[in-house]
Amino acid sequence: MKPNTTFKLNLVIACTALAFASMAQSALAEEAPEAEYTFMDAVKEGKNLTSFRLRYENVSQDGLQPGTFANGVANPTATKELKDAEALTLRSLIGWQTAPYHNFSFAAQLIDVTKLMDNFNDSTNNILVNGASNQNRTIEYAKVIDPTYTGINQLYVDWTGLKNTRFRLGRQQVNLDNVRFIGDIGFRQVMQVFDGVSVLNKSLPDTEIFAAHFEKITQITSEQRDGNLEIANVKYRISPTESVVGYGYLSNVDNLGFGNAWFGAAKLNNGTKNNIDADQSNKTLGLRLDGTHPFNPNFRAHYTAEYAKQSDYADGDKRIDAHYYRVGGGLGFDNFNFRVDQELLSSNDNKYAFQTPYGTNHLFQGWVDKFLATPRSGIKDTFVTATYKYNDFLFFADYHFINADEDFNTVGGGTKTNGDKYGKEWNVAAAYSYSKNIMAKLEYGKFTEDDHYAPTPNVANNAAGNRNRIRDTDKLWLTAMYTF
Repeated sequence: MKPNTTFKLNLVIACTALAFASMAQSALAEEAPEAEYTFMDAVKEGKNLTSFRLRYENVSQDGLQPGTFANGVANPTATKELKDAEALTLRSLIGWQTAPYHNFSFAAQLIDVTKLMDNFNDSTNNILVNGASNQNRTIEYAKVIDPTYTGINQLYVDWTGLKNTRFRLGRQQVNLDNVRFIGDIGFRQVMQVFDGVSVLNKSLPDTEIFAAHFEKITQITSEQRDGNLEIANVKYRISPTESVVGYGYLSNVDNLGFGNAWFGAAKLNNGTKNNIDADQSNKTLGLRLDGTHPFNPNFRAHYTAEYAKQSDYADGDKRIDAHYYRVGGGLGFDNFNFRVDQELLSSNDNKYAFQTPYGTNHLFQGWVDKFLATPRSGIKDTFVTATYKYNDFLFFADYHFINADEDFNTVGGGTKTNGDKYGKEWNVAAAYSYSKNIMAKLEYGKFTEDDHYAPTPNVANNAAGNRNRIRDTDKLWLTAMYTF
């Protein structure tokens, strides 16, 4: 550093020190003026978006391997038994959101998913990323959809310059209502996030209006889908625990990665065009009434009534035409809750069934994830749920009777050629919150197949037919999570 520069720097430091000393002396005689709130203050007073989740998952599934690959070509005659999957993965979310500064707030969050035990098929490859995709290197194992991934999980800016309104621009998580239609699929290690703009307004009494326009969706396979997703969700709170919601979700995304899963293999019901190329753009309009009504501090009633209609949108396939309902209710006594529900995802004459491609589907039809895409015969799920809280422990159990909306074909070889019962599933869990930062959970789910579902008619009882059945499956999860 030049001598003249050093002299100037020392002079600035001396003047600064003298100024601070003068300010301190003035404070003895009169109250000091309020210091200016700086951007660094906003950074320091922000909130942490950091957490670490370590999870072990074990999957035991009956049936055959989905077919080995050689030079990208499947071998449908492979008849090897599927191996049990063992996955040990660590998800690291590291991020920070600043406090508002001149009505702006900035958030950034990185994600890294690392495989510590890799005996599982993570459902990705370089050829397909859809309902039938597989990781070629570990195709002999059952699926656990937790691929290795490092990237930007969230990156957005909020603006709150209008009263009771928040605008958010960038990559963001979105969870609406019970996450049946729009959710971040937070159970999986790679989360679903949306790129675009959203607005939340609370100007009207007891009312929340959420609207969004997204142009890119990052799925749990880490695949990114391009298109337009328009969201409108209006919630009116009848009470702090009861609400009515009207919603509309317009998806102009031609390829969501579920082509064969939605419409069937090859050209089934689609003239000369392959179903893998069918446009999946759709719109869903619905109304939901949901809540818990307390009669006194120890006794309450739960209820849900919801209906939605789904149809083709933009250039969507004309077979997209189905409806949805959920009805149910129950009671709560002290720390115990119990309810009975039925959920229907209807079928359009076995050509298409109601789909929820942006929902956290792991929470529905049981945790074993046999129905992340609705079979074309639809689903009618009747289930009972019970929870109990004891100190820092939360216990959960449910039981599902999972049937079809319309009869489906069964795997050949027997006298029964049609069925309507997919199977039954039960799930149990125990969660322990050591503190507000540390949580541990044990979960188990078991699906038992009933009628032997076949995706196409007249499927012989051979390797291909057996491979496409839903199959008995057991899953076990052990989770430990630390949140800053």
